[in-house]
Amino acid sequence: MTDTIPTTPPPAPTVSEAFKYWLKLGFISFGGPAAQIAMMHQELVERRRWISEHRYLHALTSCMLLPGPEAIQLAIYISWLMHGVKGAIMAGVSFFLPAFVLLSVLAGVYLNFGDVPVVQGIFYAIKPSVVAVVLFAAWRIGSKSIKNGVLGAIAALAFVGIFVFNIDFPWIVLGAAILGVIGGKLAPAKFKAGGGHGASNKAYGPAIIDDDTPPPAHAKFTWTRLTVTTLVFAAIAAVTLLALRGSTDLYNMGEFFLKAAFLTIGGAYAVLPYVYQGAVDHFTWLTGPQMMDGLALGETTPGPLIMIVTWVGYIGGVTKSVLGDPITAGLAGATVATFFTFLPSFWFIIAGGPMIETTRGELKFTAPLTAISAAVVGVILNLAVFFAWHTFWPKATAAAPFNGPFDAIPVVIAIACFIALWKYKQDIMRVIGVCALLGLAYSFFM
Repeated sequence: MTDTIPTTPPPAPTVSEAFKYWLKLGFISFGGPAAQIAMMHQELVERRRWISEHRYLHALTSCMLLPGPEAIQLAIYISWLMHGVKGAIMAGVSFFLPAFVLLSVLAGVYLNFGDVPVVQGIFYAIKPSVVAVVLFAAWRIGSKSIKNGVLGAIAALAFVGIFVFNIDFPWIVLGAAILGVIGGKLAPAKFKAGGGHGASNKAYGPAIIDDDTPPPAHAKFTWTRLTVTTLVFAAIAAVTLLALRGSTDLYNMGEFFLKAAFLTIGGAYAVLPYVYQGAVDHFTWLTGPQMMDGLALGETTPGPLIMIVTWVGYIGGVTKSVLGDPITAGLAGATVATFFTFLPSFWFIIAGGPMIETTRGELKFTAPLTAISAAVVGVILNLAVFFAWHTFWPKATAAAPFNGPFDAIPVVIAIACFIALWKYKQDIMRVIGVCALLGLAYSFFM
């Protein structure tokens, strides 16, 4: 017996009903953006029919072209279409709040018990899995972003620029954007934005936001709405930063993560090198190994991977003693880092959502972002090389890059993890979990 396709759309959810779903998603959104996007598709397109397949894919493509974590922005976008600004805030905060609480707790535990042999053993085996995860991310994003030799050359230039010449990430983004503008005019076919997600002709029945459903009043573009919304967000950012002037470190965190949020094109892995440069090398909020440990934990907790900023902010707050009590200092740093990382995401959707609809498919907007996406692959590859260096030569320094013994065990673990992810399509959480168990067993022999 086959299921009959509904002929009428379901009743629109109330704000309360929608809130329950978005909060639930925040608790179960494991596995990174691909898994989170698949979860939302299954629930919102197939089961609940809140939005049609076409409108969902259009929203997803738009969010992929924006700076910021695409999965949370997709949630904000859909909820904004349904319930306006109130819906956008509800979905966005619900998406990252569980991860914020969990990572703050884990950071506190880590700072107090991170030198326990069992914990050291677990992280010893987890770190090479992070190398594999980042390398796999470079391959996965590259397979979607690099569609021709021109984009491949941009990726290679980005890798050389950051690896050999130590060029800061923002300059690489700017350079790629300029190449995209030029390339979009000289060779437009090479810079067309590729969807990569595919379309589906599956029918699930009419949706609340269907293919031909006109946009609600709040989603129609006007210059007045764009200007007013932008001014409101600019005021929120300025007032909050002004309130932090009493603490130099908290102010630096707010300013730094606000800049980072505008550079997160291509997902969290794309901005990690910039966060690393600032948090570890420039501001010394935490060490390289602490950053890697946080990345490993970020892969195994719900929410977007960019939630690594909560970890960075918490440890940075404690390290710099931004407040007298370590827990309060950590929470202050975590809150500032998280707030300024996600504030632009809300602005992109609430202010820019209507504009996205009017500019869809225009090459002059997509070509620079296509070039940046290619450059991001080279930047992520550099991050994988950097993590591998610190893992395989644990006592190495910038002055003596191959100082100390070479550790072959992490190499074997990293290769095995990459094969598991690439060839056998294993879940990232499962791979890291197995490594954690191996590290736990190893800790008894340390």
